[in-house]
Amino acid sequence: MGAKVGVLAIQGGFEAHAKVLRALGAEPVEVRTAAGLEGLDALVIPGGESSVMTLGIEREGLAEPLRALARSELPVLGTCAGMIMLDRDHLGVLDVSTERNAFGRQLRSFETDIDVAGIDGGPVHAVFIRAPWVREHGAAVEVLAALDGHPVAVRQGNLIAVAFHPELAGETRLHALLLGGNGAAR
Repeated sequence: MGAKVGVLAIQGGFEAHAKVLRALGAEPVEVRTAAGLEGLDALVIPGGESSVMTLGIEREGLAEPLRALARSELPVLGTCAGMIMLDRDHLGVLDVSTERNAFGRQLRSFETDIDVAGIDGGPVHAVFIRAPWVREHGAAVEVLAALDGHPVAVRQGNLIAVAFHPELAGETRLHALLLGGNGAAR
């Protein structure tokens, strides 16, 4: 197998991420404790419900180990609630403020194609479910994609965060980017 990629499995859509990672030749590992973070080559923080994720992270004593891992330059991808978890108000490793449910509640969920800087092969099919957007970001944050004028994909060093669910759309290019590819795989 290829890279050993942790998928935070406290709550949310971790199984869909594991499936995409397997398809790309990586070895997904479900992470539920600090010990599960050891020996990883990358980490995915999936979508889900950010309040429940926060409680689970605190309960398992994962906040500080996750912060240390993100600051270690290990590649990290946060999707939807994962973007929220990385922001200033949660783990505090990504210099952004996010707006929860920015596009509306569950009934306002939608799919669209968006261009994401650094991803080859045309637009990315994005599934937005109670999605956040970036309300404000620091100078070190690169906006990779925006929708209706709001950043929905950002990068800061080793951290990539998107407001949508590529794993639900069969989209593999963001995971390939996490693994060090140019995002050309699909």
